[in-house]
Amino acid sequence: MSTILAASVCRQEHWHSDWYLKQGKRLGYGPAYANMPTSYHRKMWEFAAILQTLDQRGLLTAGKKGLGFAVGTEPLPSLFASMGVEVLATDLMADRVNENWVATGQHATSLDALYHPDLVSRTDFNARVRFEPADMTDLCTLDGEFDFLWSSCAFEHLGTIERGLDFVVNAMRLLKPGGVAVHTTEFNVSSATHTITEGSDVIYRSSDMEVLGKRLKDVGCTLEPIDYDPGSHPYDLAHDSQPYGHSGRAHIKLEFGGYVCTSMLVVAAKAAPNSSW
Repeated sequence: MSTILAASVCRQEHWHSDWYLKQGKRLGYGPAYANMPTSYHRKMWEFAAILQTLDQRGLLTAGKKGLGFAVGTEPLPSLFASMGVEVLATDLMADRVNENWVATGQHATSLDALYHPDLVSRTDFNARVRFEPADMTDLCTLDGEFDFLWSSCAFEHLGTIERGLDFVVNAMRLLKPGGVAVHTTEFNVSSATHTITEGSDVIYRSSDMEVLGKRLKDVGCTLEPIDYDPGSHPYDLAHDSQPYGHSGRAHIKLEFGGYVCTSMLVVAAKAAPNSSW
């Protein structure tokens, strides 16, 4: 398969693409095998997909500036710093975070939580990575112009479908003209109409992405077309169920709240300066 990755829904074939093998190696992933379903996990796909999207656009080079949201303890800030990128990593203020996210290592409160010594030297990390608390529903505390921004399955946790879309649109003001926003979020595989629209976890549909595309266009930005093909491999047709990771199945698709969902890559670009924010 080509090394070019378009915005798309996560599916099994990606694990055997040139782009995933390249970025997985950078992230320290081992190869996935057809007889080992548990080696397929969508969180691995999310990090690799974000990395590939930025890499193929030439945004992971010395002097570029990246802004990450809800970074938790993910490896991307360290990896970006190793490539010469200046990173501002953000996460929700500690007194407002879900206790389970802290217990499972999905929340960051300091630079130390973001440092991965297998990916970058401490010297390069300290020189290029900053951390600030930030609320994704209120971005007024953030300023600057970044070459790119990213989040990994974060904006579906903002309370409603609409709040998640608000975040994606509002965050575009923090990009330079020509800058790129790369997000992963939850996509509903089992229904194009009914879904979870509010609560701690919502699930997006193609119709929600159509709304997002129109809203981005209104502020001088574009949404990359999304490939909604969920795949036809047996690992795509099956799904993991709670407690996740104990069924022996691949964790590409999963059941949540009565729906089957998976990760989706969303890519938006800022075409020109806009004075209407």
